[in-house]
Amino acid sequence: MSKSLRLSEKWFQRGLWLVALAFAGFLIGLGGQVVDNLGTVERPLALEQFMDPQRSAQLKGALAQQEQRQTEAGAALQQARQKHQVAVANSHSARETFDNWLATRSVTARSEQDPEVIKRTRELDALAAAERQALALVEAQEQAHLDASQATEQAQRQWAGLELAARGPYEAAVRAQELRVFGYRLLLTLPLLVLAGWLFKTRRKGKYWPFVWGFIIFAGFAFFVELVPYLPSYGGYVRYIVGIALTVLVGRQAIVSLQRYLDKQKAAEALSDRQRRETLQYDVALARLAKGVCPGCERKVDLKDPAIDFCPHCGIGLYDHCGQCSTRKNAFSRFCHACGTPAQAAQEVELDQ
Repeated sequence: MSKSLRLSEKWFQRGLWLVALAFAGFLIGLGGQVVDNLGTVERPLALEQFMDPQRSAQLKGALAQQEQRQTEAGAALQQARQKHQVAVANSHSARETFDNWLATRSVTARSEQDPEVIKRTRELDALAAAERQALALVEAQEQAHLDASQATEQAQRQWAGLELAARGPYEAAVRAQELRVFGYRLLLTLPLLVLAGWLFKTRRKGKYWPFVWGFIIFAGFAFFVELVPYLPSYGGYVRYIVGIALTVLVGRQAIVSLQRYLDKQKAAEALSDRQRRETLQYDVALARLAKGVCPGCERKVDLKDPAIDFCPHCGIGLYDHCGQCSTRKNAFSRFCHACGTPAQAAQEVELDQ
């Protein structure tokens, strides 16, 4: 149809399509915000909501207590190990000093140093006793840490069992919530799609068609793009069922539309040549001729052949002759391209003759 439009009209049409796309873009942005915010109408669910309140409170307190006990035991164990390492280092250092002193005494062999030997031996015994005491403390703290770890693991197993029991009801509640939220979004987008269908049927060629088409694009995007990610899965059944339903709906509508179109074409082809040309819009006829098809039946016709004046498929007149200058011209033209005589006036002159 664009080939039959005036140059200025073409640019106006393109500008209006930009208006339609901009209007659709802003509507899509607003719709996306609304659809996203519909997810906040219900409070998010937590697994703990489906546990036995009394039992979960007891286990949570016991688990926190055991974890605290394990942490404290771990810290005490580190302190005990550090003290044991210090005791071992002190004992080892004193033993080396004593061994060096004994080596020196064996060379001098002075009897007055015997009390010093006894004193140093007692000091070494005290350091060895401190080392053994530090080791015993380490072993005690290791046992305490092991007991705390086992108690924590037991509390965690009990908590995991409580979570496992609540998992089924929790997942069922989440699925129900997702379905409700999807229902909210469907209640918002489905009327938009219905309204868009009505506008497409009745207003798409009206005066304010850019806004109509902008709304149609927005409604289609909101329903088929923004709504689909929120479609509940349920193992894929819902998605496949919805896909089948939409396919059947669209396919049925396409079949019905095709049948209506064929019936309309048959009825139009049954009319006289003049009646058929009067029912065809001027721009539509020129656009179809520009594509090399018959304006009446939309079948291919060799329009470059000067011998063809009528469609060989439906019989509608494609070319006639000007009643003023007898020039062969397009039968749908409003004026003769050779002499400029209006087609209607030329026909009246031809009838008078």
